Amino acid sequence: MEPLAAFEVLGTAEGRQDPYPYYEAIRAHGNLVPLKKGSLIAVGYRECAQVLREPALQVQDGTAFDRVYPDWRSHSSVRAFTDSMLYSNPPKHARQRGTVNTDFTPQQVAWLHPVIEGMTTQLLDRMADLGADGSAVDIMDEFASRLPIAVVSAMLGFDADRQVWFRDISSAIAVSTDGFTNPAALATADAAMDELADHFGDVITRKRACPAADIVSALVQLHDADPAKLSHDELIGNMMLLLTAGFETTAFLIGEGVRMAIGNPHYATRLRAQQPFAAAYVEEILRFEPPVHVTSRWATAEVTVFGRHIPAGSRVVVVLAAGNRDPRRYPDPNRFDPDRANSQPLSFGGGVHFCLGAALARLEAQIVLPMLARRFPHIALADTATYRDRWVIRGLRTLPVATGRAA
Repeated sequence: MEPLAAFEVLGTAEGRQDPYPYYEAIRAHGNLVPLKKGSLIAVGYRECAQVLREPALQVQDGTAFDRVYPDWRSHSSVRAFTDSMLYSNPPKHARQRGTVNTDFTPQQVAWLHPVIEGMTTQLLDRMADLGADGSAVDIMDEFASRLPIAVVSAMLGFDADRQVWFRDISSAIAVSTDGFTNPAALATADAAMDELADHFGDVITRKRACPAADIVSALVQLHDADPAKLSHDELIGNMMLLLTAGFETTAFLIGEGVRMAIGNPHYATRLRAQQPFAAAYVEEILRFEPPVHVTSRWATAEVTVFGRHIPAGSRVVVVLAAGNRDPRRYPDPNRFDPDRANSQPLSFGGGVHFCLGAALARLEAQIVLPMLARRFPHIALADTATYRDRWVIRGLRTLPVATGRAA
């Protein structure tokens, strides 16, 4: 299969359900190969890493959108992402990221450890009640998506009683990261973003009147003190980004961790008995089934990456999930092995856009997976797990389980 044909399948329901065979079809032609004029795709580990770190290759910002989607400003969900640090380049990106960077360092998020444990205990209690009569419990709906949204809501200072609403509306907005290939889904994302922006307006008014020790209060104060450092649109865009990016990818990470432990009971045994094992287990989940499969970069000047000439104006599709299974980097890459040495997955990106929430996502997964394994030692699948019909951010839609007798 030619690279372009394989890439086009990734935009279909078939490709989104199991993209890995199509990554390998592309890899058969090389690790950084042309798709068509002005477009290349990177599937090799070294190639992906270099593209992510090359200063001349930047994220898709408003200027890049103008070239390929001239009407993008008519979509509020796309505008919000473009106003955020996610779709911003230097120096705008550094200015925006600097407003929250220190809140997400490993040292700073460590204080959340007891908070995460407490929230996890409450959710596990709820799961035990729901499954006490033998009823199936959907891990994704009742646990994996609830814990991260609770944590990020606490950090941001959002209302605890609206967490399920935040989760559902954020999921709708996140569909816009898949681009313009699904007009109906994009329309839903726009409507959800409009609703969330209205709510954020009320939140900003409350935080302005009664600031607290949370991230949004600090951002509102920064905007009010100097809008040149953080405009109103940037404030809304980054509030949305911190909410959506702070929960969905972590939910998918936790869901995959549970699924893999159920399918491999010896890993569940190690999670229960060996606390240090959790870190290695989470890293292998990140490598083997990363929540973020793909990103892209645009060449602001011509550049050469591992001998491949990339003309100015070209787009490079960076398939992180394929790089994570590059046989040059990982022996037997399609085998799940938490005991791999020197595992450094690409799953949080690289360069100036390395994921802001990486330390928090790792911490949450490393805490909750052993806790769940200990609480439900007899957990088992109650039905087939299903994946969402998405590619850029890919993860489980449902994971129905029978909790069994709780410990």
